[in-house]
Amino acid sequence: MDKRPETLAAQALHRIDPETGAVIPPIHPSTTYARGPDSALIGQHQYSRPQGPGSQHAEDIVAALEGAAASRLFASGLGAASAVFETVAPGAHVVAQSRMYHGTRQLLQRLAERGRIRLTLFDPEAPETLKEAVEPGVTELVWIETPANPVWSVLDIADCASVAHEAGALLAVDGTCAPPCTTRALDLGADLVMHSATKYLNGHSDVLAGVVSTREEDARWQRLSENASLNGATPGAFESWLLIRGLRTLFVRFERQSANAMAVARALEGHPAVSQVLYPGLASHPGHAIAARQMTGGYGGLLSIRLEGGAAAAKKLAATTQVFIQATSIGGVESLIEHRQPIEGPDSPTPEDLVRLSCGIEAEADLVEDLRAALARL
Repeated sequence: MDKRPETLAAQALHRIDPETGAVIPPIHPSTTYARGPDSALIGQHQYSRPQGPGSQHAEDIVAALEGAAASRLFASGLGAASAVFETVAPGAHVVAQSRMYHGTRQLLQRLAERGRIRLTLFDPEAPETLKEAVEPGVTELVWIETPANPVWSVLDIADCASVAHEAGALLAVDGTCAPPCTTRALDLGADLVMHSATKYLNGHSDVLAGVVSTREEDARWQRLSENASLNGATPGAFESWLLIRGLRTLFVRFERQSANAMAVARALEGHPAVSQVLYPGLASHPGHAIAARQMTGGYGGLLSIRLEGGAAAAKKLAATTQVFIQATSIGGVESLIEHRQPIEGPDSPTPEDLVRLSCGIEAEADLVEDLRAALARL
């Protein structure tokens, strides 16, 4: 029978260990794999840097959830993004949005400064500027992130794919904040989709990993896979096993996190100390209609608030919550809070009064009461 994505994730593709019958996938720490008397490999793996049993299993799970032809695992989300940028020709024209995860933006700007690529940024709050940014017949890659961390701009993936393809470019989507339990970017026209698997896919704040999935196993995909091995940006056996462990609960975690974030967003909307709540699940969000179309499994646990008291209020709020933990990351089972702009640095386009929230799976009432109490102390 054809199994639904929720079942594939929960059972890690229903792969029972053939030697022991173990339901939980084993860890394969070996870095090398033996050959028989005829020098042929006993199994399908030779050395763990190109690929090991654990990383292949994790890749297969992600590919199944994405509806992808193949997926490739990396040692971090930025490692995965770097692998995509490595496939473009020297000096190629790349278009990306101006507001997105600051690490990716810094990486692209560094590549541009070194002459590795030619970079044009467009405003995700004005998506029509994407069409102005691409150069037909010249642009090789369009990179978008939706919802975009940390202001949660929402781009229409299908529209962006149309613009990119009309220009002869590929569309790559950073789907870290919209995992495949809610958005399947490849189904909407993307050619590649990347996730920082450290975040929602793993969900327990205990492993660094990244993954890229592809619509087609074409020449670009072969280059990407070869670069992953040659650059050595691959995860270890334990990290791969942790990611598999996390993927098994992705759907139920995301459902609870989405419900908690919606409760928090509704509780804070209109609060006298809050000037704006940025959450795609709210009808007041400018990208809500698009999010409602392409985020079919919930709007996620991530939101930001802007404070009437400016940067000083943002700093104080992040430091005084009792349930939300002041720390950098998103998508984990524990709720985190962060005054974002100082973390990103002096060139950050993030408003200085913005506080980013990542809602976990705690009791909804505790999260709401914690924030209300902290805002009252301002």
